[in-house]
Amino acid sequence: MLGKAYLTKQASLLLEFARTTSDSDLSAKLISKAADLKSRADPLPDRDRRLKAPDVNPGEPTGS
Repeated sequence: MLGKAYLTKQASLLLEFARTTSDSDLSAKLISKAADLKSRADPLPDRDRRLKAPDVNPGEPTGS
């Protein structure tokens, strides 16, 4: 499943492209797709739930 941050970033990029085009049909389609991505992202949790590597322990000092 795609995360909230990813979907939000993609929606933002689509809106940016929509603002730069002079083709009103393309702009409308990009805005519609951005709205779809935003509606998919809204119910997702804000925090990143990706798994961390098993060898990472934030409490251990790094060796120098």
